[in-house]
Amino acid sequence: MDNSPIALEARYGANNYLPLPMVLERGSGVYLWDTSGKRYLDMMSAYSAVSFGHSHPELVATLCEQANQLAVTSRAFHTDQLGPLLEDLCRATGMARALPMNSGAEGVETAIKAARKWAHRVRGIPDGSARIIVAAGNFAGRTTTIISFSSEAQYRSGFGPGTPGFDTVPYGDAAALAAAIGPETAAFLVEPIQGEAGIIVPPAGYLRAVREICSRHGILMIADEVQTGLGRTGRLLACNHEDVQPDALILGKALGGGLLPISMFLARTDVMAVFQPGDHGSTFGGNPLACAVARTALRILERDQLAQRADELGSYLLARLRELRHPAIRAVRGRGLLIGLDLWPQWVSARSFCEALMSRGVLSKETHQSVVRLAPPLTVTRAQIDQALSAIAAVLDTITSPQESITPVRGDALPA
Repeated sequence: MDNSPIALEARYGANNYLPLPMVLERGSGVYLWDTSGKRYLDMMSAYSAVSFGHSHPELVATLCEQANQLAVTSRAFHTDQLGPLLEDLCRATGMARALPMNSGAEGVETAIKAARKWAHRVRGIPDGSARIIVAAGNFAGRTTTIISFSSEAQYRSGFGPGTPGFDTVPYGDAAALAAAIGPETAAFLVEPIQGEAGIIVPPAGYLRAVREICSRHGILMIADEVQTGLGRTGRLLACNHEDVQPDALILGKALGGGLLPISMFLARTDVMAVFQPGDHGSTFGGNPLACAVARTALRILERDQLAQRADELGSYLLARLRELRHPAIRAVRGRGLLIGLDLWPQWVSARSFCEALMSRGVLSKETHQSVVRLAPPLTVTRAQIDQALSAIAAVLDTITSPQESITPVRGDALPA
């Protein structure tokens, strides 16, 4: 009987993911190693969760020190880590108050609850009638409420009944947002850059227009920056590219330093004031272990100027990718170190492309069948980006006509 890790997953696990066919056992910085000892350059960083690289020594030291002191108490008691983290985040983002959770999806669910209750308490919208506008192509998680407003049929299929109260408008179309606002509209929930949709960057000025429309109509602008926040796009927040301050903000992924799940819902005082003891909570939300790691992550982000690095290296990576000019490339999109290489499906699938990159020592993962994500840890160097570019160019060189399959090569293409 095959008792390999992959076979055991197949035998005992749910079939809800389709990982690349290799088994990882170790990570350090921008590199990962599989069980055979082969090294890979990580060009995805766990969807931005590993923005500081794998096993960052300062973050690991914080984790160990705090784990030996105090890890979890629940919110039944105060701890010495939560308050300072809330202060750090509010000062960094310009928000007034913050509420900790664990996953990004929990952060979005918290935002939805806050917006609905704020609409009822402050706007006078009847309880149960508040509506939230979302953008087509959104991805905010896979809880039953969140998939109810997903544009992806697969995310919804068989999981109904869906949660009502959401209206969808085209992404990047400010006029459509304005037209969709009605007397029961509470908020607009939007990603400044859509990640899962294929790294979709909205037109210049879109976020400023959204801010003006939300202010004019008295509805909340909620920015979902779970994937784009904390330096990923070349600014602390992606909203900062247009000097936009949302009414509410959702952070996650990178906040945990690549070690622990932690998310945060931040908002204006009047929005957060709708929560009273017992309204919302989480046993693990705001635990001192995750808070301590998050505080260190924020210090590293600022000290090492990782947002600036993402801006500079992302511009370099974008420019080099656009120079490739292979007929299989449909588009190159992104900002900072959040980039999508969009491929023509008739030439090659993004899955096949990622498998070929894997065989050349570079890891990424496809989205929407045609887009290869390129989002390395923010600690990546230009030389390491050049290594990834060489692998990408090598894979493209194997594609000489539409629908031609890619033959992976053996061996680690990266120098030791």
